[in-house]
Amino acid sequence: MSACCDVASDRKKPTWLRRVQEISAWVLPSAILVLMPKCPACLAAHVALWTGLGLSLTTATYLRWALLFLCVASLLFLIVKYLDRLGAIFRYFKKETEPCNTK
Repeated sequence: MSACCDVASDRKKPTWLRRVQEISAWVLPSAILVLMPKCPACLAAHVALWTGLGLSLTTATYLRWALLFLCVASLLFLIVKYLDRLGAIFRYFKKETEPCNTK
């Protein structure tokens, strides 16, 4: 059997640990976006409540925007990674249907 016909061996089967890691990569930024307070004063109150640190309103505003940016950026990265994986799957099926050059 030639190397071009042995495409199925290149694919890794996901283990349960990898699946848990992939699911948590989607859940964590989504949960932060859903649970983040909508106003900077509420964010400052939550930080003070949970950590005991007082934040000014300006700092809370910048922190809120930074968290929003990081969550959206990580979700966009995961979407691009998922779409790339779909493209790899489509390329896999296309390679599977092409004839092999065996001599």
